[in-house]
Amino acid sequence: MNTIILISWLTIAIYFSIFLVVGNILKNNSIVDIGWGAGFVVVAITTLLVSNNFDIISIILTILVSVWGIRLSYHLFKRNAGKGEDYRYIAMRKRWGKHQIIGSFINVYLMQAIMMALVSYGYVYGILQPDKVFSIWTVIGLIVWGIGILFEVVGDRQLRNFIANNNGKEVLDTGLWKYTRHPNYFGEATSWWGIFIIVLGSTGNILAIISPIVITVLVRFISGVPLLEKKMMQQDAYKKYAEKTSVFFPLPPKNKGGNK
Repeated sequence: MNTIILISWLTIAIYFSIFLVVGNILKNNSIVDIGWGAGFVVVAITTLLVSNNFDIISIILTILVSVWGIRLSYHLFKRNAGKGEDYRYIAMRKRWGKHQIIGSFINVYLMQAIMMALVSYGYVYGILQPDKVFSIWTVIGLIVWGIGILFEVVGDRQLRNFIANNNGKEVLDTGLWKYTRHPNYFGEATSWWGIFIIVLGSTGNILAIISPIVITVLVRFISGVPLLEKKMMQQDAYKKYAEKTSVFFPLPPKNKGGNK
C-alpha cells in the first residue's frame, strides 16, 4: 500500500512538472487552474490500475472523483480559453521580477502539488484498502456528493447565464446565489465531504478527513472565497448583497445585518 501511495505522489509530481514547463513556455500560469481538477482524475485512475483493486467502493470513488475533476477542468477551460493569464498570476509575475521560473515553481506548482497530495489522500487510501463493503454510509456519502456537485453545476450555470443576459444588473442574487454568495465553492467542499463519508464508512480511517478539511480551508479561507470577495467588495451593489447573503453555507437571506 505504501508503495502505491508513493506512486500516486510521483504521479502528482510528474503531472505538475509538465504544467510548470508548459506554463513558463506560454508565460501563462493560469493553465494550472485548468489542470487542477483533471489531476485528481489522473491520480485516481492511476491508483486504481496500479492497485488492481476493482471492488465496488474503489470504482465508485474513482467515478466520483473523475466526474468532479473532469467537470471542473472543462468548466475552467471553457471560461478561460483565449483570455490570457488570470490577474492573480499577473500580479505574482510582477512580484517575482527576474525569478519567474523559481517563483512559479514554489508559489504555484509546488504548492498545488502538495495540496493535491493532501486532498487525494482520502480516496487513494479508500481505493487501496481491501475488503470494503457497500453500506448505508456509502449511500449517505453519495447523497452528500450529489448535493455538492448539484450546487457546483447549477451555480456555475446560473452565473454563466447571468453574465450573458444580466440586462445591466450588477449582482446575481437569485437562484442558489440568493442563499450563498459562493454556491460553487460550497458545492466543491460538500462533494469532498461526501467522498470522505464513503471512505470513512468503508475503511474506518478517520485520517481521511484531511481531504475535505484541506479543500474546505482552501476554497473558504485561502484561494477561493477571499480572493473573489476582495475583488467584488469594490462594488457598492455587492456590498449591499453581502449584507443579506451568507458568504458560504446556504442560509435564508437576512433583511439586514452582517455576513454569516
